[in-house]
Amino acid sequence: MWDDDAASRKLGMELHEAAEGRSRISMPVTAEMVNGHGMCHGGYLFLLADSTFACACNSPGPVAVAAGADIVFVASAHLGDVLQAVAEERVAFGRSGVYDVTVTRPRDGQVIAEFRGRSRILRS
Repeated sequence: MWDDDAASRKLGMELHEAAEGRSRISMPVTAEMVNGHGMCHGGYLFLLADSTFACACNSPGPVAVAAGADIVFVASAHLGDVLQAVAEERVAFGRSGVYDVTVTRPRDGQVIAEFRGRSRILRS
């Protein structure tokens, strides 16, 4: 899946881990991602968390898609920051799952956003 994800790779995302309902991706904040307030646009933070969620919910095998997601923006990120998102499966039931993703700035440990995604495994 990651090899075919041009959107995530185009933004400089790097997949570090994806196995057993967990994944970790990093992304640099570039000039194109900064909004009129000088902060990383929330859409890019959502995209980082969503890509990390996708890798986690697809790591066990069957094709899974997002059924819904929510994000809470905790702190701002700025030009030059390198962000890291870590996703973990919380529960899987039937064809559904719930995953939490934490986006941080590793250089100081600041939590930037908290994301919760709900997945659904597609029927074959």
